[in-house]
Amino acid sequence: MPGLEDLYREIILDHYRNPRNRGELPTPPAHRSEGFNPLCGDEIVVYLEVDPEGRISDLKIGGQGCSISQSSASMMSSAVKGRTVEEARAVTRAFKALMSIHEHSLDGDDGDGTGTDAPTPDPEVTLGDLEALQGVVKFPVRIKCATLSWNTLSQALDEVAAASS
Repeated sequence: MPGLEDLYREIILDHYRNPRNRGELPTPPAHRSEGFNPLCGDEIVVYLEVDPEGRISDLKIGGQGCSISQSSASMMSSAVKGRTVEEARAVTRAFKALMSIHEHSLDGDDGDGTGTDAPTPDPEVTLGDLEALQGVVKFPVRIKCATLSWNTLSQALDEVAAASS
């Protein structure tokens, strides 16, 4: 379906050329986490503010790298900003499941049979434009580029939770 692929390519390029939520937040009160992909040199910095009710009140993205890593970071920031921490974690699980399910099927691998090798998405979570990145799974080495910002967000959420407990 070439028309759909062109649309998805445009969404990815639009986020790369016009990144959303790019910048920095003062730390503190924001929390800063860094992610790095040693295979290609992509870098992502996530600045995160969570309000007392557990909602992501602000989020900014920094870093440098390929169009996939930077587009994914921009799309991630738009998808989770304003959501609760639990909602952001649910979107993260759904996105990582999208990436890992296809990674397994590309390898002809059904996993290890334990059911613990891939994140389980919440069926209530819809990914919307994030599904444009699904084409990345055709290039397994790029999956780490697409998931870098999500892993960095998860790290930031874990660190914020640990600091507040």
